[in-house]
Amino acid sequence: MTRIAVLGSTNMDLVAYTERAPRLGETVTGREFRTVPGGKGANQAVAAARAGGDVLMIGAVGDDAYGGLLRDNLEHSGVDTDLLHTAEGPSGTAHIVVDSAGANAIVVIPGANATVTALGPGEIAAIAGAGLLLLQLELPLSAVVEGARTARAQGVRTILTPSPVQPLPAELLDCVDLLVPNEHEAAELSGFADPWAAADHLLGRVPVVVITLGAKGCLYAARGTEPVLFPAPEVTAVDTTGAGDTFVGTLAVALAEHRPVPEALAWAAAAAALCVQRPGASASMPYRTEIEAA
Repeated sequence: MTRIAVLGSTNMDLVAYTERAPRLGETVTGREFRTVPGGKGANQAVAAARAGGDVLMIGAVGDDAYGGLLRDNLEHSGVDTDLLHTAEGPSGTAHIVVDSAGANAIVVIPGANATVTALGPGEIAAIAGAGLLLLQLELPLSAVVEGARTARAQGVRTILTPSPVQPLPAELLDCVDLLVPNEHEAAELSGFADPWAAADHLLGRVPVVVITLGAKGCLYAARGTEPVLFPAPEVTAVDTTGAGDTFVGTLAVALAEHRPVPEALAWAAAAAALCVQRPGASASMPYRTEIEAA
């Protein structure tokens, strides 16, 4: 089985559920609070492992109580944590507000993730031995770039989720095979609000783009072909936290299994649709049997 390496963040998600998100300077009363393991890197690792992938997590947790819980959550889902280091100080946290429509707003405190500024020999060897590398932007950019360069040098396919969105240097994008932004990130990176125009612009920088559009599905665009819109299953969303990471992690497994693109995207969309019908991020991610049934 093709190994999937994930170089990314681990956070404890502190989630408040409320009728609507507060405006600046406003206090609202919530209806529920949950503490859920998360982080974009860990979420993608859990999603891929539950979808049947052979997954290795590269990153860091703190030496606080959250650190042990985050590691346990990954291992319980079948993720290899041999290269998930423990750093002095607090683990990363994400402070999330989810409204009655399932939409969310998030503030991330990096914590231990900020210590991952470079890769050691073990991390470099692990990436070189993988078939796919998943990257996001919750780690210091220096480590993300080094991971992407290592993958390119070894012929390892690289998938980048550009979140939280920021300007992306050419030295990173030159090493990316597939870019998976949501529609807001695509607009920020391209300067075009229209997803089709954004995809066309981004194809000047990477060979393949998949723009996730929430309930509308996703837009697939590759150089030399016409963009294709793939619809999403119609479901009632409870909490969209982690849906994008579920999509990417599951997509990585499908690509590792050499599934055709339409089938891979449909499979990832089915997983994301299952995720949004449940509260939480990693806790809501479906297992392979559920995805196949859907």
